[in-house]
Amino acid sequence: VFDDAVASVLGRPAGDHRVVMGGKTDPQIVLEVLAFALADAGGGDEHVPAVLEALEKGLQAAAEELRRDGCQLPGVAEVLPRLDAAGTRQTLLTGNSAANAAVKVAAFGLSSWLDLEIGAYGSDDPNRNALVPVALERARRLRALDIDPAEVWVVGDTPRDLACARAGGTRCLLVATGHCGLDELRAAGADEVLEDLADVDAVVDLLLA
Repeated sequence: VFDDAVASVLGRPAGDHRVVMGGKTDPQIVLEVLAFALADAGGGDEHVPAVLEALEKGLQAAAEELRRDGCQLPGVAEVLPRLDAAGTRQTLLTGNSAANAAVKVAAFGLSSWLDLEIGAYGSDDPNRNALVPVALERARRLRALDIDPAEVWVVGDTPRDLACARAGGTRCLLVATGHCGLDELRAAGADEVLEDLADVDAVVDLLLA
């Protein structure tokens, strides 16, 4: 989808950029792809808004395909309602734009367990490490929740998610369901590392502790 969005704006393919996308914000990824595609011409910043707009339109158009071809990761659909029933406020902190995040969550039927209005997104700040304070401020302003960062868990699947959590003063659970293996995630130094969320009772107990 990123490559299609860049191509639609530049009028030509982005090329074999090999940009690593895990744990980055949409604006950061777009800028890196543009830097490769426009290496000879320099620049690229001026195209970022148009590419992000094209990215959102492209993902919305592909929502049915995402629903059909994608899948929920083990335990997610069970953990979210359990935490909700326990009174836990759950949201998204993601490098995706708010619009793209909403499309992805809806595609897998998870929207009802997540308060997306108090989330933090790549569309808020291209620097992922700045996003925890954004979410906490929204929780305070929109839900009158004064949340201690030390009581928050950031759940992710890359060392960049850990860096974001540490920058925001929260705890971090890393799950090896992405491109990073258990050894790499353990070496990063998260509070907890799991292969997946399939052991629902253990995951819920951990996050409520």
